[in-house]
Amino acid sequence: MTPAPKLYLIRHGQPQAGFGEDPDPGLDERGHRQAAELAKRLEPLGRLSLITSPLRRARDTAVPFEQMWKCEARVEPAVAEIPSPSQELAERAAWIRRVLGGRWSELPQAYQDWKAQLVAFLCGLRTPSLITTHFVAINAAVGAARSDDRMVCFEPDHCSCTVLEQRDGSLRVVSLGRERPTRVG
Repeated sequence: MTPAPKLYLIRHGQPQAGFGEDPDPGLDERGHRQAAELAKRLEPLGRLSLITSPLRRARDTAVPFEQMWKCEARVEPAVAEIPSPSQELAERAAWIRRVLGGRWSELPQAYQDWKAQLVAFLCGLRTPSLITTHFVAINAAVGAARSDDRMVCFEPDHCSCTVLEQRDGSLRVVSLGRERPTRVG
């Protein structure tokens, strides 16, 4: 039997701005350092399939891995941050603060479909992969693995590494990444 592929879900490094301040910020100086340090720490894993959210903070986090493995990350919309119902920054911030305390089943169907697409993408991966992604996306995957309907199952820190296994069309948590309370919005 072939081993189940491990999926290394990396929350992006510290961004230049929050969810309610900029729709697509890159990393700040600390975030770039975090990403470089994480790449060094994970180097012993060897080259993995490298996948990134299309958002700048995740793409910036993937850069040290691209350099280390001499490859280009595959940009994958399925691992992007949860879409906001508004592009107005103050409304985005208020919305995300409100929904994070709730459950997936309380959200409109479009958000449940977003989560299902994320999980289906992860379950479709057949090789060990490192994925630079986001707080809500990581929580959605962990929640699916644990059959936990809460929007927030844990609080992954910037550049933390949560490890899942994909086996027989479902996810299993191997280890949760380092946690740190996150100010959202």
